[in-house]
Amino acid sequence: MSKLAARALLAVVFWPSLFFFWFLGPFVFFLLSTTSSEVCARLETRAEFLAAANGTLPMLAVQNLIYAVPILCLVLWDRLLPEPARARHVITCVKLFAAAVVVGALWEYGSSLVCDGYGRAFFSPFWRMTSYLPIVSLVINVPLYVLAISLGRAFSTREDVTEDGAIPPP
Repeated sequence: MSKLAARALLAVVFWPSLFFFWFLGPFVFFLLSTTSSEVCARLETRAEFLAAANGTLPMLAVQNLIYAVPILCLVLWDRLLPEPARARHVITCVKLFAAAVVVGALWEYGSSLVCDGYGRAFFSPFWRMTSYLPIVSLVINVPLYVLAISLGRAFSTREDVTEDGAIPPP
């Protein structure tokens, strides 16, 4: 398979996954991964509450694997077309993604632990502080999204296309 075909195949995977997983996915996974208020009202003991929160962990793992698809595409693109400047940006993108995964997992798991229908403090106040993590997540994700989109655009654009969009004759 030629490099151009491999790049095109990666572009076909990258752009839809970026849109559906990174822009629409958080809404779906957030609804699926947190403990609902109906469940919270039925939890009586700390063990039940912790078991319900721990039930979110498989969903968080699947979520992060799915979110990693665009990052994997960027890494593969970088392997196909190694360029030191882009490689540094891809590494930055991977680091930002890792930080976003940790912050997102803490936020979603912590929001499951904070939910208590009876107002009892089963867990330490640390978990209540996770309500501030969406702000941290936003601070990490905005540069990650901008960097991933710009890298995706750079990797998926043909190199023989000039600035004005014209393709030089063979």
